[in-house]
Amino acid sequence: MLREITDSVTRWDTRLFNRIFGWGDKRFLNRSFRFISWSASGYLYPFVALYIYFSYAPSIRDPFLLSIVIAFPIERCLYHTLKHSLKRDRPFNKMEDVEFRVRPPDQFSFPSGHTASAFLVMTLLSIFFQVPALQIGLFIWAAMVGVARVYLGVHYPSDVLAGAIIGVITAVIGMWLAV
Repeated sequence: MLREITDSVTRWDTRLFNRIFGWGDKRFLNRSFRFISWSASGYLYPFVALYIYFSYAPSIRDPFLLSIVIAFPIERCLYHTLKHSLKRDRPFNKMEDVEFRVRPPDQFSFPSGHTASAFLVMTLLSIFFQVPALQIGLFIWAAMVGVARVYLGVHYPSDVLAGAIIGVITAVIGMWLAV
């Protein structure tokens, strides 16, 4: 029974991966998805924190920043523990005719750390700054980070889904512990 479930998930994962990766090696998509993926690498997050620190009242900024400070280490620990325990090969190591379009930061695939951090930031910003246009934009950005990681050949869709779940859960934990 468990074997049937894992085989089914693997088939679904591979099919969806092939569909997204199969959009082709197009210059515009490569550049766009590389930029979207890079945006979740962590380089921009300190600037977001600084903007919030200098732009908002302590009643909003302090709980937000404390939530981030608590949530990120939890997310990183969970991410590294899963990644190095499960040791799932990346798609380009497992599948023929798949080459990465961006160099991965490490050897293993599951879960997607870029997606986890994007969903963590998206969740906290959406909760603390309840502006519908911002929330929609942040969700689209976080989802596109996940799509980018698949398109670039470094993650399966289930890696991205797991990253999204980890990001949301650790954001909520960070907020719960901070507030």
